[in-house]
Amino acid sequence: MQNILSLPPIWYTFSILSVLTLFGALGTIMSKSPVHSVIYLIVTFFSISAHYILLNAQFLAAVNIIVYAGAIMVLFLFVIMFLNMKEEADEMKNNKLITAAIVTALLLGGILIIFLRRAGKEKVDTLGFNSQTGMVEILGQSLYGEYLLPFELISVLFLVAMAGAVMLAKRDQGERHF
Repeated sequence: MQNILSLPPIWYTFSILSVLTLFGALGTIMSKSPVHSVIYLIVTFFSISAHYILLNAQFLAAVNIIVYAGAIMVLFLFVIMFLNMKEEADEMKNNKLITAAIVTALLLGGILIIFLRRAGKEKVDTLGFNSQTGMVEILGQSLYGEYLLPFELISVLFLVAMAGAVMLAKRDQGERHF
């Protein structure tokens, strides 16, 4: 086992950011207030953006902060305040929902542990490292080249999600269960 003091300084930064990301994500799903949940999610997005910077993907970090932590979180806050989530909070207290969430969390945790064990066994090729990996030009070529179909399908998915949000916002008070 390697001495913890002999680890490179980037490892400490990565560890602190990972702990911050995990606590932000846990705060998001465990918070009782929807507004606090959104604030924890913003913390999670900022720490993920810091991970992108550590991976030399500055463009993805900037897009994550501008789009997700900025625009989408404002939209989430607006929808939460618009729908008045306090009335529906009692409907969410269902034991089946809590059981399903715990089972899903345990399954995802098991998968994460399996992949973390495998990650330590693979060696990194330091000689073939491309310093332009996360830059805009390489990302654009990849996104609009080999990943054009998934990119377009995600845009259709976002369109359907926006239509669903409009439908939820326009429903009447008597139509809570559908």
